[in-house]
Amino acid sequence: MSPTGPSEGLSAQRARFAGPSGFKGIISNGKTSGIAFFASLGGLVYGYNQGMFAQVLTMQSFIQKTDGFAATTGIQQGLLTSILELGAWVGTLFNGYLADAVGRRICAVIACAVFIVGVIVQACTVNKDYVLAGRFVTGLGVGSLSMIVPLYNAELSPPEVRGSLVAVQQLAITFGIMVSFWIGYGTNFIGGTGANQSDAAWLVPICIQLLPALVLGAGMLMFMPQSPRHLMNVGREQECLDTLARLRNASTDDMRVRVEFLEIKALKEFERITAEKKYPQYQDGSFKSNFMIGVYDYTSLITNKSLFKRTMCACLTMTFQQWTGVNAINYYAPQIFNGFGFSGSTTSLLATGVVGILEFVFTIPAVLYVDRFGRKTILIVGAIGMASSHFIVAGIIGAFGSDWPAHRSGGWAAIVFVWLFAGHFGYSWGPVSWIVVSEVFPLSMRAKGVSIGGSANWLNNFAVGLSTSPFIEASDFGTFIFFGAVSIVAILWVWIVLPETKGRTLEEMDELFGEAGFAEADLSLKQRIEREIGLTSLLYGDAEGNVDGTAEKSKATSMLEGVNEKPSSLLVDQA
Repeated sequence: MSPTGPSEGLSAQRARFAGPSGFKGIISNGKTSGIAFFASLGGLVYGYNQGMFAQVLTMQSFIQKTDGFAATTGIQQGLLTSILELGAWVGTLFNGYLADAVGRRICAVIACAVFIVGVIVQACTVNKDYVLAGRFVTGLGVGSLSMIVPLYNAELSPPEVRGSLVAVQQLAITFGIMVSFWIGYGTNFIGGTGANQSDAAWLVPICIQLLPALVLGAGMLMFMPQSPRHLMNVGREQECLDTLARLRNASTDDMRVRVEFLEIKALKEFERITAEKKYPQYQDGSFKSNFMIGVYDYTSLITNKSLFKRTMCACLTMTFQQWTGVNAINYYAPQIFNGFGFSGSTTSLLATGVVGILEFVFTIPAVLYVDRFGRKTILIVGAIGMASSHFIVAGIIGAFGSDWPAHRSGGWAAIVFVWLFAGHFGYSWGPVSWIVVSEVFPLSMRAKGVSIGGSANWLNNFAVGLSTSPFIEASDFGTFIFFGAVSIVAILWVWIVLPETKGRTLEEMDELFGEAGFAEADLSLKQRIEREIGLTSLLYGDAEGNVDGTAEKSKATSMLEGVNEKPSSLLVDQA
């Protein structure tokens, strides 16, 4: 059978060298898994920062330090909360260039340093301006970490556990949110909860986040490995091969290591040749050339009909994710729970802590079962649960909001349905949105497409943070009605417009989005490169189908022995 035949491709042959997946795969790849979990401290920093500030906003000592600005509801409080997301949006966009320019490791170190500067500025707060400036700078670091950590983990992981190790980022985010709620609940008692509350009540939760950022930055700089993909991109092929061998606890002659190395090399060649074909006038390697290639690629996401549909799916998925109200709950839960008739901040902070627990716990089954049930089903079921929770809370507020002291049980019922909302989000729109965004783009445009989808997430996150406080001030009843209505629109959009991407190949993605050719051309070029560099012969053996590992020693071995040489020039024209 032909190596490029329709019934059996390189992926089937690659599976012969693959280890176990799932939990067993994580354990068997202990060194790589440990590195991925360590790198996911960046996700913990991001999640902790999200949840922490919601607690700090209600602390009396922090309100006094900002001359009452933190307690001022409306657009001012919204800006205080959401300016971090604005900084994260800027950091995310800039990170696309920085990650390639200095490498994934150094990019993470820079992000940690910027984050630490922002935290120090906030810790030195003497008025609201310190908080605004500090949170914007912190946001620059958070945005960069939110993109670089999953990228780094993906590039270090073997294919069979890549999804699991990338998903660790989402678990780390929800774990950070959960921990922040309970730390805020505990420190709220320092010096009492009244007017004499100690500044340590808000300084401790703010400064605690310095520890994981310092540990992550130092670890990345001192002992974490370079990304093999980055090493290949900058021409350090021998280091790439050596790093892969160390990550897999094997020698450079190990068949699995050799296959993975050539796969990375094949993808690098694919990207190089794709750029040469599309932009022959920009191939001198200069900053201007690289910049112009990026500009034209981003433009094609809008001007090409098929790519525009994919871009809209990615951006609208992230838009609906944010406007279902999850970060409105994360940022303003203490104020929301206070509005249910619970005096003081202790009870509301305690109730808020359960939100973090549920978001974390319900993310776990999504990671395990998303490929069984499909993306659309999970998104629709999750949105139905979120919409129902919003409308029930609105109904409870409408019925009992005028006299909460007389309807204490009604307040607790409202809190329970906010908890249920958090659970529904945890297994659905939280993790699945990112999966959809990563799947809809063809290989040649995937990185830039995911970048646009990620930026849509942060921009809408900023808008939600800015507008929620004025919403609550104007009508807490209307706030839940609005988020419930958006969830209903999300259900209809997913049902009618969003295609099911579960188990789809690149070729089928082209059919889903109305234009064939992208993936077929990508696949044809990729297969040609794999033959040129010897990967096909390594996997298939000789022309007669011998796969005992002997026939591959010709082309593939010579390629591996010459990894320090420049890659051979491959034919660009495709018939």
